[in-house]
Amino acid sequence: MKPALAALFVCAAGIAHAQTPGPTFAKDVAPIFQAKCQVCHQPNSIAPMSLISYDDAKKNASKIKARVVARVMPPWHIDKSVGIQSFKNDRSLSDAQIATIAKWVDAGAPMGDAKDMPAAAKFPDPNRWQLAETFGPPDLVISSKNFTMPAKGEDKWFRPLVETGVTEPRWIRAIEVKPSFPNGRKVVHHALAYLLQDEKGVTGLASTAMDMNMGPGLFMEWAVGKTGQIFPPDAGKLILPGARIKWEIHVHAMGEEAKDNTVELAVYFYPKGFVPPHRTVLKMFDVTHGSDLDIAPNEKSITQNFYVMQAPARIENFQPHMHMRGKAMTMEAIYPDGRRELLSAVNNFQWRWHVNYVYADSVAPLLPKGTTLVFTAWHDNTASNANNPDPNQWVGWGDRTVDEMAHCWIDVTYMEQPEFDKLLAARKSQKMTGMTMPQGSR
Repeated sequence: MKPALAALFVCAAGIAHAQTPGPTFAKDVAPIFQAKCQVCHQPNSIAPMSLISYDDAKKNASKIKARVVARVMPPWHIDKSVGIQSFKNDRSLSDAQIATIAKWVDAGAPMGDAKDMPAAAKFPDPNRWQLAETFGPPDLVISSKNFTMPAKGEDKWFRPLVETGVTEPRWIRAIEVKPSFPNGRKVVHHALAYLLQDEKGVTGLASTAMDMNMGPGLFMEWAVGKTGQIFPPDAGKLILPGARIKWEIHVHAMGEEAKDNTVELAVYFYPKGFVPPHRTVLKMFDVTHGSDLDIAPNEKSITQNFYVMQAPARIENFQPHMHMRGKAMTMEAIYPDGRRELLSAVNNFQWRWHVNYVYADSVAPLLPKGTTLVFTAWHDNTASNANNPDPNQWVGWGDRTVDEMAHCWIDVTYMEQPEFDKLLAARKSQKMTGMTMPQGSR
């Protein structure tokens, strides 16, 4: 190529590059923050800083890039390379959105043209019942007794027993839990609500869960990152007259007194007379064999546990629970014919966020009777774990956040065999274009 022509090409390339501006806050980044971040990153919410204004974002630009590139924020720590990837509540950033934010920070976090700014998002009351937007006001609200957490001190557990006031059998389509606002949300690590009711002699209950005397079990669990649960249209939970709720509320100090707080539970009923075909049970699948957890200083550990399904079932979600040293957890199915499949994995667990990964209806695993669920958990008690408060400390099982545990909360919908066979046949006939379907559903 002649020198003059080569120079012309170089010049043209430079002009083209100059005419392709990088991302700006107003045009490219602000819409992402509105869609994925600001619901938490706003004044008086649970996030440590606001991301509403440009000044807020620019001030925290380097921290924002580090968090999103590491996929720590937004809190969605599922391994995107394996297992089921279709969820009802996916809050993650796409690869393109992460690249946009990173390029914006690397370019000096430019504001851009203010005319490109989207209209300010209008966020609802942070203390509202979120599921009321779908179902209307709750049909029943059950409150714990008041509790106070001092400014400093060891973790505490409150276990009040309260009446529900229910006077007739009702089936439940959704449950939501929230600590009081704002201090309750700052000190409550998690809350468990156990349903206590007498089911002897009760007839006409849905599906195999009752035939196997599985009972009501845990009514609902809450931790930061989880709101509640909407049950599939063919499933629900039953509450009976005289039922009571036994609370277990784990709280920790936040540097100032949190006085007279509560945790509330909202219940949304199906219409009177409606009985869903299936009953969903919230089960805790322990991965550590009870208290058999022993993590030496500056060591990593792996624990594993196995559960055989005693009836056909649909798995509705995947919610790992660990503490500061927790790093990863997987759920695998070994089907009765010997096939194995890794259903879900969290490979970047963050103990401050106990995210409930709710499967889309079309891919929620259908597990035949006799399927073995295998849960594996990894803990990292070394200095390489940024969440580790002291790698030189021996760590065993315990309720405190400085102790460790590993279990998985899963809503299991048990079914009779004919209904399971029908759902399995329908699943097999579906065209799952671009979607990974569990082997047990093929």
